[in-house]
Formats: sequence, structure tokens, C-alpha cells
Amino acid sequence: MSARPAHGTAADAMDAAGPRVWEDMTVEVALSLMAAARTDHLMVCDEDGLGTGLVTRAGLTAARDGSGYTDRIRLRDIAGGIGPFPRR
Repeated sequence: MSARPAHGTAADAMDAAGPRVWEDMTVEVALSLMAAARTDHLMVCDEDGLGTGLVTRAGLTAARDGSGYTDRIRLRDIAGGIGPFPRR
């Protein structure tokens, strides 16, 4: 039997979120970090280090493939690109 709560905690969600990145990171750097970390998602934090949501490889790839994309686009610039934390 496991001693872990069945519903998980906020700490569990943060641990499962993968590497932490900040909202001012560029999409290209975030995709490179995902590749290096072998993960499909990153936890995005604000300037105070508080988690604001998750970005996925699919979401960043879609943003990069969009017609208005430049290499200066940052995570905070992606409209709707940062999703909420998953519910457990």
C-alpha cells in the first residue's frame, strides 16, 4: 500500500511538472530545455518564482509554427499558451 494521498498535493503537482522556467524565457529556449530534459512540459513561474501554469511541447511547437512567430516571442507573449495546472 502507498502512503501517498489519493488526490495528490500541490507539491506533487509541482514535482510532476518538470523543470521550472520563467515567463520571460523565449519559446526557442524552452523547447531546447524540454529536449535536453526529455520532458513534454515545463512549469512556468512568475517573477516571484510562483508557478503560474504549464506549457507543453505541442503548445510551443504550434506557437513557433504560427505565422506571427519570431525568435523574440517569450512564454508570457503566447496568448492562451500557458495552461493551468492539471487537476489530480
